[in-house]
Amino acid sequence: MTSRILTGLVAGAAAVAFAGAAAADGHEPKLPKSMVWSAYDLGSSGYAEAAGIANALRKNYGTRIRIVPAGTSIGRLLPITTGKVSYGFLANEVFFAAEGTYDFAVREWGPQDLRIVVGRVATVGLATAGDIGVKEIADLKGKRIGFVKANPSVNVKNDGYLAFGGLTRDDVEQVWFGSYRAMKDAVLANQLDAFGSVTTSANMRQIEASPRGIYWPPFRPENKAGWDAMTSIISFVKPVKETRGAGLSEENPTWLVGYRYPMITTYARQSADEVYNLVKALDMSFDDYRNTTASSFNWALDKAGRPPADAPWHEGSIRYAKEKGYWTAEDQAWHDKRLARLEKVIEVWDMANGDFDAMRVEKKEKGEKVDVAAEWPAWWQRYRDENL
Repeated sequence: MTSRILTGLVAGAAAVAFAGAAAADGHEPKLPKSMVWSAYDLGSSGYAEAAGIANALRKNYGTRIRIVPAGTSIGRLLPITTGKVSYGFLANEVFFAAEGTYDFAVREWGPQDLRIVVGRVATVGLATAGDIGVKEIADLKGKRIGFVKANPSVNVKNDGYLAFGGLTRDDVEQVWFGSYRAMKDAVLANQLDAFGSVTTSANMRQIEASPRGIYWPPFRPENKAGWDAMTSIISFVKPVKETRGAGLSEENPTWLVGYRYPMITTYARQSADEVYNLVKALDMSFDDYRNTTASSFNWALDKAGRPPADAPWHEGSIRYAKEKGYWTAEDQAWHDKRLARLEKVIEVWDMANGDFDAMRVEKKEKGEKVDVAAEWPAWWQRYRDENL
């Protein structure tokens, strides 16, 4: 069963459950009596923030929300695909799912027609040992950069960071790890020079306090060529000035890479009225969850309700943002371009599947058997290279 069929099985289900619930401007938002959300594992900031928001909505609107934690991208997204979950508090799996890459490149998945409801602003950059003389991203040429096996979110961001400085993986020494956490210890042991991270983690504080120290090479917004190169790889980022975290302060800020985590995500089929009312309820309840974590203040909708992010914005979210006056022409242009890209990816996926099946029939008539698992990845990659 392909993703086109799988997602169609539950199309419109949410809209039926929510019939007649739209709220006119100026009225209290109307939410379903109950919802199910997916999120990262217990103990993650994503789960904590999902729980804080759920508690606020129950307090203000009586909506009961059950949160289903999952440690994998498939585990968080599959229940949304099947309709068992309405919304997911997701990370960069949204980008890979929309592009039909990595875990989602198999024929059972393919590009998913996802939409962002809102996404908390966060920053990330290359945490660099302070003793290697690096001042700009371009200075990382020849340095030891950390990559993580089977973690495309980390690795594709690294590609974007390097592109900003005119570099590729071939220009640095790639050091591969089995886990994200192991990279911090490698920096402390002088076995690694830099790896991608948020600024506020305990790992960063340990590096900052070590003899090597910490430094964040800047991603200055005036470097248009650098940003064009990076966003050609990771389209969901923009420059953000960061003042919080290891080695940073109000007096010592730097320009880092702004992205979204978590992103409240659903499918395009989700009722626009329901999404509109959910965003309105999030806005009106903000004071009840803004202090859930140290970063929860970044759920303020004048920032969290606007692009860029890992997929196009949902129609209901755009409607609310326009009513509030913070949806700009630039936001609309980004959304339109991202939506056109997603529609093209889906079109190419369907074309690739059709031609692949025709090839299998042709070979079967000749008595030849096609190993789908072995041959499909290269087939899909060729179609991406030729048509996207």
